Amino acid sequence: MFDDPGRLYFFFDFISHNAWLAWNRVPELARRHGLTLEPVPVLFAGLLNAHGQKGPAEVPAKNQWMIWNVLRKARQLGIPLAPPHSHPFNPLLPLRLACCGQDAAQRLKLIDALFRAAWAESRPVSEAEALRSVLAESGVDADTWLSEAASAPAKDRLRHNTEAAVASGIFGVPSMRVCKAPGNAELFWGFDDLEYMDLFLQGRDPLGTREEHAAWLQVRPSAQRPR
Repeated sequence: MFDDPGRLYFFFDFISHNAWLAWNRVPELARRHGLTLEPVPVLFAGLLNAHGQKGPAEVPAKNQWMIWNVLRKARQLGIPLAPPHSHPFNPLLPLRLACCGQDAAQRLKLIDALFRAAWAESRPVSEAEALRSVLAESGVDADTWLSEAASAPAKDRLRHNTEAAVASGIFGVPSMRVCKAPGNAELFWGFDDLEYMDLFLQGRDPLGTREEHAAWLQVRPSAQRPR
């Protein structure tokens, strides 16, 4: 799964400010390389649970560093960024909306509106009434979409996306997965990895092939912290 060479798979959760930054860059990267952007909504908490991790916002020192780091990048790149209404927040409802059966163009427009509401407009996107306004402003019938987001198929789609992402080696958001050929996928994680994905797609990956670095891939832990 997620191995179509014609697609750039973008794994995201609206809870991530770095995913918002990356969302502002990946459409242009996809166009430049002739790829179809395929957004994949996943539950970040599900990825964390599957891999036994804590989220950045759960580590106070890391959270404070990341806020400043994200602010710096947004200012440098001219990406609008406003303090979220709350953080962390419950992203389930907007994620399920992003799993509804829109056509491709409508889906991209809605995801953009939801990201923008959370990270550029400080709106409480975990609340149905706030989302009702976002949907109406996006030109879709809010009642219809909120009803579909509450349905079993939308919930199942988000669960399936998250499980399939874990099975494909996804551990965080934003993550990008691209393939030069079927069975030859490369994973890039975080906003700062976009430049390396660009180089990979240009055929200019500084690492070359995995075979050249086989010794690194065989390293295994000799000690582990108790859990």
